[in-house]
Amino acid sequence: MKILIVVDMQNDFIDGTLGTKEAEAIVKSVGDKIRRYKEEKQLVLFTRDTHEENYLETREGRHLPVAHCIRGSSGWNIKDTLAGENDIVVDKPTFGSLELAERIKSLTEDTNIESIELIGLCTDICVISNAMICKAAFPEVDILVDKSCCAGVTPESHHTALEAMKMCQIIIV
Repeated sequence: MKILIVVDMQNDFIDGTLGTKEAEAIVKSVGDKIRRYKEEKQLVLFTRDTHEENYLETREGRHLPVAHCIRGSSGWNIKDTLAGENDIVVDKPTFGSLELAERIKSLTEDTNIESIELIGLCTDICVISNAMICKAAFPEVDILVDKSCCAGVTPESHHTALEAMKMCQIIIV
């Protein structure tokens, strides 16, 4: 089985408070990839950056004082053209999600995992964090990142993150 993890394709990261033109530019290719995985009956999971009203009082909020992805807000929602109501969504309060790795393990107990591919936002924060968690949790599984379906905070930090992942034996496609 192949697994696709769609990282934080939320309104706030696409065209909201932390949106970028690079993030907006990948929405169509992300949607196309999701459809291909679903047509092939492969496993697709979404992560959703999730903060509470007190975000600005948290450690992350003090370092990035821009309220975003507040639970229940329109910015918190995954782009409506990408996720359906029956999709598996893992809410995560921080960059990387240990729960995501556990969820994959529970969903694939009796299944051979061929690969885990990550796409989404932001390459240099949440994509790299979750790719590294997957690499640690599934050391014998190919972990891939499709650079054409990712965007970073800046084009430069996107590239730097891709290079760092290559050094950790994550396959960049």
